[in-house]
Amino acid sequence: MATETRQLRATLALFALLALLPWAVLQPYWQGVLIVALYYAALAVAWNLLAGYGGQFSLAPAAFSLLGGYTTGVLHYHAHLSPLVGIPASVVVTFVVGDLLGRIVLKMRGPYLALTTFAFLAIVNLVIANSYAVTRGDLGLSVPALPLTRPQYYYLFLLVLAAVQGVTYGLLRSRVGLFIRAIRDDELAAAARGVDVVRWKTRVFAITSAMSGCAGALYVHFSGLASPEMGTILESGLVISMAVVGGLGTLPGPIVGAFLVEAGAEALRQVGVRHMLVFSAVMILVARTFREGIWGAVERLLGAPRVLPASVPGRVPEESR
Repeated sequence: MATETRQLRATLALFALLALLPWAVLQPYWQGVLIVALYYAALAVAWNLLAGYGGQFSLAPAAFSLLGGYTTGVLHYHAHLSPLVGIPASVVVTFVVGDLLGRIVLKMRGPYLALTTFAFLAIVNLVIANSYAVTRGDLGLSVPALPLTRPQYYYLFLLVLAAVQGVTYGLLRSRVGLFIRAIRDDELAAAARGVDVVRWKTRVFAITSAMSGCAGALYVHFSGLASPEMGTILESGLVISMAVVGGLGTLPGPIVGAFLVEAGAEALRQVGVRHMLVFSAVMILVARTFREGIWGAVERLLGAPRVLPASVPGRVPEESR
């Protein structure tokens, strides 16, 4: 609990800092980069709850973002419904789909769960890309922008990120948090103690799916386009890398990772088409040097107890090696 309290204080300080950023970053382009970073931060926080705390390695965060974006997009394009209807509908649809998928796949563990969620991501992307009559295929759907300025968009995304983080912290402090940690650490032992493993894994999977769907719905109203490119394996990999680089199984880590990765990728664009090679090399270096993530390294420098490596799905704690 002491670790969570310390991380909560650090997260609140981080949000206070993020609230001041639009006053320091005045260029519209970089304000847009910050908004996109907040979008990815919401996805990374949701994935961190599922994988970092729950131990369920899913490759489908981008799939639910895609579903959320297309739900509000289709409702506007075909039914002329406003975002005030489309965005809540996206949350409901992704929660229901996440719950149904969780009932099917969360009896699996390890690589089987990862492969199944990867297959789901590929299926969703292919269905949307080939359903031209409904989704306009690879052309994407034009989505109306909200009547907001860029700073207002920024604070809207920041508010949503705060809500996602608040739900995460609330779950971790409840019985659900104890259950999902027990399942992560030893699923068989948790089941022997009376924890309904599949039920709680499914519940958390559905909640994180709804978080991703909400982020995706907001993002398409910012970008003005719902595109199948939102739901590729590269997008899921980017979200996962943000959570891991920032610090898996920590509260502020995924937010730190999202901003570092997104801002770093944009800053490296000045090196031309080789920026992805440089970016990949930097990510490998960071992951190799800071195995507990950036936030874990910060805590170590400050003399705080080290984040347990067991928070990474499938990793054996160093103390037991």
